[in-house]
Amino acid sequence: MVLMLALASSLLLDGCGLYTFTGADVGDAQSFQVNFFQNYADQSPGSTIEPQLDLEFTNALQDLITNLTSLSLTGSGGDLVYEGEIVEYRVSPMSATADQTAAQNRLTMAVNVRFFNSKKEGADFEKRFSFFFDFPGTQLLESVKSEAHEVIFDRLTQDIFNESLADW
Repeated sequence: MVLMLALASSLLLDGCGLYTFTGADVGDAQSFQVNFFQNYADQSPGSTIEPQLDLEFTNALQDLITNLTSLSLTGSGGDLVYEGEIVEYRVSPMSATADQTAAQNRLTMAVNVRFFNSKKEGADFEKRFSFFFDFPGTQLLESVKSEAHEVIFDRLTQDIFNESLADW
């Protein structure tokens, strides 16, 4: 019975081509590169420069694509190229208490991304991606930064991946 189920599954998958749970459509691409995302957040009013944010974000995007595809990471000449810059990194008060202090703060990060696909005509784009993390006004950013970056990076990198490679 188990053997028949395995054989049927094999034939079904073989007949339908390769299916991935990520929905990634890499086409004929074999490699990708993620150029260093420079941090230009301080050029946006109210934003600040966070040390190492550029390196951490670049690595997070590389890791996600590596983990969700069979593409090889390369330093140059990639079939798929991701580049861009961090354009916003700011903390804003979201609500106030009766004594006019922040009850809740929001850390917002935005990146401008340019994507180039040398294997698929019309797939290139340039787009801004943004996400946020809310935290209590009684806490300093420093105390929630690690968690905030994880949440924001997870969402931004997944949105970039979906925009560039998800075919659903």
